Amino acid sequence: MHTLEQSPEIVAKEIIGTFRFPIDDVLPLPAQRQWRRYEAERATTLGNGYHSKVDIYFKTADGSTKRVYTTVWACDAEHLTLKSGGALPLRAVVGFDFY
Repeated sequence: MHTLEQSPEIVAKEIIGTFRFPIDDVLPLPAQRQWRRYEAERATTLGNGYHSKVDIYFKTADGSTKRVYTTVWACDAEHLTLKSGGALPLRAVVGFDFY
């Protein structure tokens, strides 16, 4: 679960590669990072097994929050690989919404 102060801008998965991302992790606590990794694995399983899409909330280098609705094809300790072929650094991800 995530908490957002403002409504995030919705962006297309095809433009993810045009954003700059924070150098430091957006989640301060190790437990939050562990939960995010668990949810990333869950999103990957749902994407590959059921072609399910998720909302991914992430921050850009300027601190703004964005939301993308897409399928996650793969994840590792550093990145999410999206259906569009783009990658999103896991350190920029604030959270996921599953449907």
